[in-house]
Order: sequence, then structure tokens, then C-alpha cells
Amino acid sequence: MSAVIEIEGLRKEYRRLRAAPTLAIDGLDLSVPAGGVFGFLGPNGSGKTTTIRCLLGLINASGGRTRMLGSDVPARLDRVLGRIGAIVETPTLFPTFTGRRNLELLGRIQGIGRDRVQVVLERVDLAERADEIVKHYSLGMKQRLGIASALLRDPELLILDEPANGLDPAGIKEVRDLMRTLAEEGRTVFVSSHILSEVQQTCDRVAILARGRCVAAGPVGEVLTAGRRRGVLVRVQDPAKAADVLGKARFEATVRGDLVAVAVDPDDAATVTKTLASKRIYLSEMRPDEVDLETVFLELTGPQESPE
Repeated sequence: MSAVIEIEGLRKEYRRLRAAPTLAIDGLDLSVPAGGVFGFLGPNGSGKTTTIRCLLGLINASGGRTRMLGSDVPARLDRVLGRIGAIVETPTLFPTFTGRRNLELLGRIQGIGRDRVQVVLERVDLAERADEIVKHYSLGMKQRLGIASALLRDPELLILDEPANGLDPAGIKEVRDLMRTLAEEGRTVFVSSHILSEVQQTCDRVAILARGRCVAAGPVGEVLTAGRRRGVLVRVQDPAKAADVLGKARFEATVRGDLVAVAVDPDDAATVTKTLASKRIYLSEMRPDEVDLETVFLELTGPQESPE
């Protein structure tokens, strides 16, 4: 797959009068392939928004190289700007104007007509509410309107900084479904987020940042299982006795609450059942021992830091 975003050795240092410099990004390397939804994760202060600002030329990097859609950025950003849509932090909207009027004003600046405004309003499911003033919109509607503004130029690459921030569960689902649909149309959606469960459900690939460096990257499934043995969880009446029996049979088994975690490939789970049954220990439940993204995130970044 070709890369739509390439970052090599990116550094960003903030210098302040009478204070030690702050290194926000420390030699970041990252490659984002074309297509799908790419999740960009990290604790507060890890450098996610700073990285996005460097890519879009909103701030100057202290070192390194960045490219988008094959062009060096920000030096050659003008060559690819029409193929990129972006929202950095909270979308800027005129609260006393209608949703349609907001988009028409943005479209006029970019030479985009009203027909395209109608298309994007329908695309984000706001056509029926387009003529209401924005201050009466829910947070989810405002975020969708922001995404609509980023879609005006029909971009190949969509960069979204915390699009679900502050939304209720219904709003989060709306944004999640919209991102998946946009990716299915052939776009690349690059999204920073701290809502780990949503990233796990939405993203095809993920990169995790800590202290300005990428500590893990790849398909979500690979990041979740990297360095981990597969296993199953079994529920029995006496977990301690079951773990002892399995241990004597050379299984790696540990008690986890009222369950026993057994390090065995789920395809070989029948051997666990057989071993326990031979000692008249019978299972009431067996399921794969799945690792969630939150667990991996905390392992890689440290529990002392909270996500943005």
C-alpha cells in the first residue's frame, strides 16, 4: 500500500523565556497507508495535535521530514491542499448562522458552489436540519457539520483531531459510522482520539504515541496481540483447584477473579476441557481471552498518564 502520510524523525521543541525547552515530539517516525481509518492515539501531551499542526503547516517543526500524498509538507502543501480536508480541535462555526450558511461561506472562499454544499449536507445526514441556526445544534450535529466543512473539496485524505470529543454515546456512534462510511468510499481517514473502545471498533490500523515517539503501530489486531500468547478463559466452580490441575498438566494457568486464564490456542481448547473433566471439574463457560486496546494502551504509555 502507498503511504498518504510519511513522517521521518519529526521533532518539535518549544522554547520559552527563562524556562527549559519542552520537547513535544522526539524523533517521530510514522507511515500511514492509503485507505481505511487510521487511529492516532496517545496520552495527554504525547504530541498528537502537535504532529497534526506540523503536517498542516500551522506550526513549524524543529526538525525531520513530513510528506502528504507524495509532496513535502508544509513546503509544498499548496500542491496537495485541495486533496486534503482537516479539522484541528474544535470546528470553527458561526453559531447564529444556519448550518447551510456556514458551509456556503466556507465554500465561497474556496470557490465551491451551493450544489456541493447540498451534497455534503446530505453526506453527513444534516440536510433536513441545514436551515436551523447552529447554536441550536447538538454537539454531535456540530461535529458532523465540521466534518461536512472538511468534505467540501471532496478530499482523498481526511484528518480529524478528536472528532468525538465531548459527545454522548449517540453522537459518538454517529461520528463513528460516518468515518467508516467515508473510508469505505476509498478515502483515508486519519483520526486522533482518546476514546479507546471506539478506536478499536472503528479503525483498521493504529499508532500509539508516548512522550513524542511512536511506541506501537500496525493493524489493530496485530497491536493487540503483539508479544502476547493466545489463550482462553474458563469458568468453573473452584478456580484455584482448576488452575492447580492445569498447572500439573503443564498448562500455563492463572486465576483471574472467578475465571481461570489458560495460555493455549483457542483452537486447542478441547485439551483444556478434557484435562479438567478427567479430574471431574466441569466448565460452565469458555471463551477466548481477548486483550482490549485500553489494556495495551496503558501497558505502552504507563498508567500514570491519562489520554487526551
